[in-house]
Amino acid sequence: MSLLKLFSFHLIFTVSVFTLAESANEYFTTRWSRCIYSSPDLSDMVYIDSFYFNKYLFTQFNSTLGKYVGFSEYGMRNAEYWNNDTSILQGERGDVDAFCKHNAQISDSAVRSKTVKPKVKLSSVTRAGGRHPAVLMFSAYEFYPQHIKVSWLRDGKLMTSEVTSTMEMADGDWYYQIHSELEYSPKSGEKISCMVEHASFSKPMIYDWDPSPPEAERNKIAIGASGLVLGIVLAAAGLIYYKKKSAGRILVPN
Repeated sequence: MSLLKLFSFHLIFTVSVFTLAESANEYFTTRWSRCIYSSPDLSDMVYIDSFYFNKYLFTQFNSTLGKYVGFSEYGMRNAEYWNNDTSILQGERGDVDAFCKHNAQISDSAVRSKTVKPKVKLSSVTRAGGRHPAVLMFSAYEFYPQHIKVSWLRDGKLMTSEVTSTMEMADGDWYYQIHSELEYSPKSGEKISCMVEHASFSKPMIYDWDPSPPEAERNKIAIGASGLVLGIVLAAAGLIYYKKKSAGRILVPN
């Protein structure tokens, strides 16, 4: 066990004793270790080891920096002491591989085998009182695991303004859903897309917005137009037949 872990346990024990002495108040220290990555090969793995006292962060190790940083007078003293201890610092740096990547490989294989791809829908909606004439709604349903990222693209460039998204919402059956809106002013020839990143995809999926009516609506329009043309043809044929019949009659005077 490293000196840092021994120190953290000792600190918790000391605070606990102090809590017993001051029963009217409670004090807590928390250590929160996080492994953050997005690439399948874990090449962008970042290890963050944070130390809190009553929810206030006082010292943190970040593998990107490769050292500790203090956020209070006490935290800066800890950071200086731990940064000068080679064994502690090397131990934390080594946890990127020994702790983060090792466990991520195990977790990834367990989670990815149970992933469920989202069912998606991209449509145009009407919203009164908006600042822009067009509103697009993207919905993803019945996906697992929970974490998902939805982004909007305009001609391939990320859009950050006029975007409203919900949090991932549980369906109650282990699946999740999320909804995102984009309010914008359409331009001729532009391409609006929605990009989705999820564990069930090996790469980000891009869904392009097609402003033309859906196939079902196109079929209804085609059927309606065909009916209208047929009605006009039948009416014209009836009119021609009536005129021919009228022209063939002989009027007999009384």
